[in-house]
Amino acid sequence: MNPKTKEQIENLLRNGMNKELRDRLCCRMTFGTAGLRSAMGAGFCYINDLTVIQSTQGMYKYLERCFSDFKQRGFVVGYDTRGQVTSSCSSQRLAKLTAAVLLAKDVPVYLFSKYVPTPFVPYAVQELKAVAGVMITASHNRKEDNGYKVYWETGAQITSPHDKEILKCIEECVEPWNGSWNDNLVDTSPLKRDPLQDICRRYMEDLKKICFHRELNSKTTLKFVHTSFHGVGHDYVQLAFQVFGFKPPIPVPEQKDPDPDFSTVKCPNPEEGESVLELSLRLAEKENARVVLATDPDADRLAVAELQENGHWKVFTGNELAALFGWWMFDCWKKNTSRNADVKNVYMLATTVSSKILKAIALKEGFHFEETLPGFKWIGSRIKDLLENGKEVLFAFEESIGFLCGTSVLDKDGVSAAVVAAEMAAYLETMTITLKQQLIKVYEKYGYHISKTSYFLCYDPSTIKSIFERLRNFDSPKEYPKFCGTFAILHIRDVTTGYDSSQPNKKSVLPVSKNSQMITFTFQNGCVATLRTSGTEPKIKYYAEMCASPEQSDTAFLEEELRKLIEALIENFLEPSKNGLIWRSV
Repeated sequence: MNPKTKEQIENLLRNGMNKELRDRLCCRMTFGTAGLRSAMGAGFCYINDLTVIQSTQGMYKYLERCFSDFKQRGFVVGYDTRGQVTSSCSSQRLAKLTAAVLLAKDVPVYLFSKYVPTPFVPYAVQELKAVAGVMITASHNRKEDNGYKVYWETGAQITSPHDKEILKCIEECVEPWNGSWNDNLVDTSPLKRDPLQDICRRYMEDLKKICFHRELNSKTTLKFVHTSFHGVGHDYVQLAFQVFGFKPPIPVPEQKDPDPDFSTVKCPNPEEGESVLELSLRLAEKENARVVLATDPDADRLAVAELQENGHWKVFTGNELAALFGWWMFDCWKKNTSRNADVKNVYMLATTVSSKILKAIALKEGFHFEETLPGFKWIGSRIKDLLENGKEVLFAFEESIGFLCGTSVLDKDGVSAAVVAAEMAAYLETMTITLKQQLIKVYEKYGYHISKTSYFLCYDPSTIKSIFERLRNFDSPKEYPKFCGTFAILHIRDVTTGYDSSQPNKKSVLPVSKNSQMITFTFQNGCVATLRTSGTEPKIKYYAEMCASPEQSDTAFLEEELRKLIEALIENFLEPSKNGLIWRSV
């Protein structure tokens, strides 16, 4: 057992903290958009030794039922660099306990001997033909959190019904089995293997499939700064640059080594933009590097910033980067494919809250574009289907800076995205074009797509529920709003209830997701806006985008229209002051 978490519960008991005891012990974690994720600490709704043992016992039970060859094929376990002294909970320790539960049941376990990027786990599951895998990570969440991310044999994250079934199995075996606490097994069991060298080698070899200009990369005069945000990324991004023929990127010294406290940033999420990129931007100015690449702590997401002529930095949004990646991956496909390759066999994907820029490129170029529910787990499983049907998937993304170039991994991957972004920048540099200039060219050719994403914090689930229920019963019961302020609404899709006014049968094409809130409004003026709850944090997120045709190039007008619409959306639908919502601090 873990004396520190036991002590936390005993202290609460001694001090009569009954409400907090109830909060900690009377509910279980459920699978959100990225598996189980919660704060580290004592209690059944927290991440700790016991809940990880219970989750793994449930996994064992379910996998034994699903796979007759489970004990031949084995299971993959990876971890990031998180940790918390007060509950002696580190990702590495939780990974060892995960492995121990399975080793005690004679399951071969591929346990990485060192921290790895999250994409290495799904990649290893596929490469080693394991039945499943777990990554212990909370990605870019605050330092108090950790998580348990589950991948199926396909190499994609689990979706329903697996998640529900695993939770049922967890409920059935909450008492730790003999041997479940025995983390010495990872040092003594002959069934434990370390896949690190092998998987790293294969991964780097597979990266070559999306490298198109090695020669040019080796000669480029561009310099790159890379920050790994105190996480796992440094070694792996260095190796990836080598594979692509680049000189190594310049690391940010204060952020290159693992630090579970993320001590140089206010939050370890590169999405927050310039405020958290401070150290890397200053280093880039000093080193005369024009492009900064930032991988988040578990290296599955990527932020990019570029120094502009005017001396300011442009930090690209996820949607802007996707426009560049989409253009680049299709351009490379076109130039490197055989004459008779059919563009109709080519696909790109995005989640439904992401920019529709890929849709515009697809329409003009003749390939297919599809969208999925939010969360890369949906993209991963859809790509798997497409590949099995002989299709070629070039690129997929979610607006929260999650990108997938190629299909060697079926989850977002910041390591490959970083090196592809570098190659794209180096290629454009030979024509003296910056990333920002190329982005404008993409918009001029396919139509401007101007979007804004942000969020409010709300720690009260009942407030969140009432905000969405009010929208479903707006002017009268069972009636959605027809206007938002002065903006007329054309269509409404409510994925929570499965309603879609634009479909002939009024049913949503995307599968219903009852346990999360999400409503999308399409406005008469061509703007699309979505309100949804986060699957990993106490946030109400909003996404809005103006999609213009290539003829419509008055960006100032489009931006102003979008700004006014977002203002109306917040005032009329979210009512932050009435609901006590906390504005995102910028």
